[in-house]
Amino acid sequence: MVERFEKEVRAEKIIGLISCTRCVVQRTLRCCLRLNAGVSRQIAKTSRSVRETDMKQLNQYEHSHMERLVRAALFSLGLVLLVLLGSIHSCPSVCTCFGNTTDCSAVGLLSVTPILALLDQDSLTLRLHQNNLSSLGTTELSNLSSLELLDLSHNHFSTLQPGVFSVLGGLRWLNLSSNYLGIRLAISVPNNSTEVLQDLNESQRSVGLSKDVFRGLWRLRGLDLSHNGLLLLPKGLLDAVPRLNWLSLAGNQLVTLDRATFEPLMGLQHLQLAGNPWECDCKLRDFKHWMEWLIYRDGQVDAMQCSHPGDLKGRDIRSIPAEMFSYCSQSQTKEGVSGYGTRPPCPPGRIISNEECVRQRYRPASVRRAHGTQIVAGVICGTVCVMMVVAATYGCVYASLMARYQREIKNRGQPLMAESGPETDLEDGQMSPPSSPQDKAPKETCDIVHGYRISSF
Repeated sequence: MVERFEKEVRAEKIIGLISCTRCVVQRTLRCCLRLNAGVSRQIAKTSRSVRETDMKQLNQYEHSHMERLVRAALFSLGLVLLVLLGSIHSCPSVCTCFGNTTDCSAVGLLSVTPILALLDQDSLTLRLHQNNLSSLGTTELSNLSSLELLDLSHNHFSTLQPGVFSVLGGLRWLNLSSNYLGIRLAISVPNNSTEVLQDLNESQRSVGLSKDVFRGLWRLRGLDLSHNGLLLLPKGLLDAVPRLNWLSLAGNQLVTLDRATFEPLMGLQHLQLAGNPWECDCKLRDFKHWMEWLIYRDGQVDAMQCSHPGDLKGRDIRSIPAEMFSYCSQSQTKEGVSGYGTRPPCPPGRIISNEECVRQRYRPASVRRAHGTQIVAGVICGTVCVMMVVAATYGCVYASLMARYQREIKNRGQPLMAESGPETDLEDGQMSPPSSPQDKAPKETCDIVHGYRISSF
């Protein structure tokens, strides 16, 4: 991905240089053609006016104009050469430069000061890997504000000052892998116990990285901290890089991670965590929930194999059901009741995370449950939609049949509304057979309106 980015930047610069050169050459040719045409017209005019003059004077006149034409062409060519020379950047003698990329890798540098004065301010890529660099000042990179990629891997950095990269506001990729930024403890820690690590003071722990080391890198998209011997990450380390898309913490000595450290990374898509001795206990439960949320929104996380406890050794924490951490809430409740005199409870809406109260966020209890809910909801919605389609089809068919039946009755001349009386059949609308004179009731003559009924279908 980094190489593709460099190629695109290099291609854009080359295309721009070619376009600029082409424009200068075209304008020069146009000027030469116009000058030549003017000279030709003037020569023709002069030849007509001095036909009777000596041919020697005419030749001298033409020679002077040709000299002017040659001088104009040479002047245009000089302008082109100046443009081309201006596009060539200075490059340190120990480095290799091509386009806007400066490669000073594996040249034994002890400091970046000797080469910074020779670097162009428009440089986009600077590679300094495989050197002997051990320190970096806050003002040494001040003239490289346009830098987009900085590679400091395979050096001897053991500490970085807060805000050391703050002058690189346009930096997109930062590679700090294979250095010595791991936390160096002033006291011995038995068995690499996480309880002892959490009891240490911040001054004893954050020797290599401080929470403000990435201050000002709000455009950073990729960060490589792999193979640095990190034992833990300082709180708030990633707050200054909210646009981070790719992060590597592989090959360190991390045993647990705090969920609150990663919550500012709303755009993270790739997270590398392999090669760390993870302790899959209650301290890693909240980060497991956050990792499931990252996977749920199509993020990518590599293998995170447990080293402790023994019954989970070698298993990927992503495959461990969330129900196995249900005892953690009970143990935390008991500890909170017993230690109420030393620490007050968190306010409503917040939870305890590494001795601090952080805001509780909604998260799915398990990725499998979330997918199961989606499947069940999809089946129910699909069934309802099918039933609605069937009901609508049935209604349309029934309405068309009834309309056809009514047209047939109308074509046969049978009225839809028939007089009610003994001579009509109440069941099917047909006339009843004539009855005997005894059965006929005398008809009363009165001015009344006969009742009507709707004939049956």
